[in-house]
Amino acid sequence: MYTSNKEVKKIEKTLIINGIIVTSDKIFKSDILSENGIITEISQKIEAKGNETIIDAKGKYIFPGGIDPHVHMQLPTPAGFSSDNFYTGSKAALFGGTTTILDFVTPKKGQNLVNALSERKNEASNSLTDYSFHVSPIDFHENIENEICEITKSGINSFKVYMAYNIGLKDDVLLKIMKIVAKSKGIITVHAELGDEIDKLRNNSAKNGNLSPKYHAVSRPNYTESDAVKKIINFSEQTNCTVYIVHVSTKESLEHIRNAQKKGIKILAETCPQYLLLTDDKLFGEFNETSKYVFSPVLRKEKDNFALWKALKTENIQTVGTDHCPFNLSQKKLGENDFRKIPNGAGGVEHRLSLLYTYGVRKNKISLNDFVKLTSTNTAKIFGLYPKKGEITVGSDTDLVIWNSKINEIISSKYHHSNCDLNIYEGTIINGKPEIVIKAGKVCIKNKEFISSDIKGIFLKRKI
Repeated sequence: MYTSNKEVKKIEKTLIINGIIVTSDKIFKSDILSENGIITEISQKIEAKGNETIIDAKGKYIFPGGIDPHVHMQLPTPAGFSSDNFYTGSKAALFGGTTTILDFVTPKKGQNLVNALSERKNEASNSLTDYSFHVSPIDFHENIENEICEITKSGINSFKVYMAYNIGLKDDVLLKIMKIVAKSKGIITVHAELGDEIDKLRNNSAKNGNLSPKYHAVSRPNYTESDAVKKIINFSEQTNCTVYIVHVSTKESLEHIRNAQKKGIKILAETCPQYLLLTDDKLFGEFNETSKYVFSPVLRKEKDNFALWKALKTENIQTVGTDHCPFNLSQKKLGENDFRKIPNGAGGVEHRLSLLYTYGVRKNKISLNDFVKLTSTNTAKIFGLYPKKGEITVGSDTDLVIWNSKINEIISSKYHHSNCDLNIYEGTIINGKPEIVIKAGKVCIKNKEFISSDIKGIFLKRKI
């Protein structure tokens, strides 16, 4: 008698009933059936057959799993690695309803980009969320065009460039890189700040003995971002390269972005909750409190907050990321006597959805559909993950958030899940958060508890 050596794979079924599904363009009541991590049926009434895990989502919203387009897990710095590695950071992400993250590959000077990507994938292998990367060309070397082409073929369509820091590209090199990326039909994501001007202002502050955290803001006035945004828009027009400007923080930058989009220049934009909700007065006070707000771009004024919220509604900004890059107080204290030595960065991956829901949806600044676009769908479309991610439809991955709008909490570093003793949203009230988070068809968060089972993230190859 013939017997196969192949094991019969068990079909894992999950049936979610009575939920209110919210996508980027629809809100409707329906049931969802998932088989082995893929949505196989969406109907008003799906009959259980007895072999499903049943979740009753009555009175709850169901969102597609969040996709954070901008995180920095396990980032090496002179102050040591950022305090979240891929495991702890992705766990915090899941608690907040984010099931996919996009991190970065920053090579060493002269290092082959393909080798740098391979190293970074190894570092991310313990991620609980699915993940992909933006790869950073930080110099121009002989084989760079072939490396970018190979990266693109391997399933990554976005390349991060900096106009500041010690890895910022000079204009001539930046233009060369943009031409190569445009040729490969990729996207350039840009940290837009005038690095040389900022260095001059920072050093002038230091010469005058102005070294407390508030001078981090003083040395990065609005024009140091907005003039860089204007420059990169011009470069986009010259090279026909699609540009995605990360963590936009100023009203003036938005004016340049809006005008460029009206002209048909291929400009996309992202902002972060900190630039929507916080202002630069957070940098005035005692070091132990103010140093946690040292990140770049800096916090701005209420007028900038207002302009950013408006840009979310008018769709001049397409996504909200977090720039999650937390450091503990002991690391921040390396700059206690000189703000220039404070490691730049703060956490937030766990709070993105709750903050946008509380201060966006509930304040009538954005709709529920806008919320889904900004936290999931648009990122999936821009970076080649749609419709497997960012959507609730047959064939999509079963990455879902069952949302309880009646949960009221106060954010605190005592209770968050990031591996950090600081939180820039300390004391902030949130109204609404995930009750259940499902990744690949499996419940991983339920009623504030982490259900580990065999949750494991995978590297995502993206479409060009």
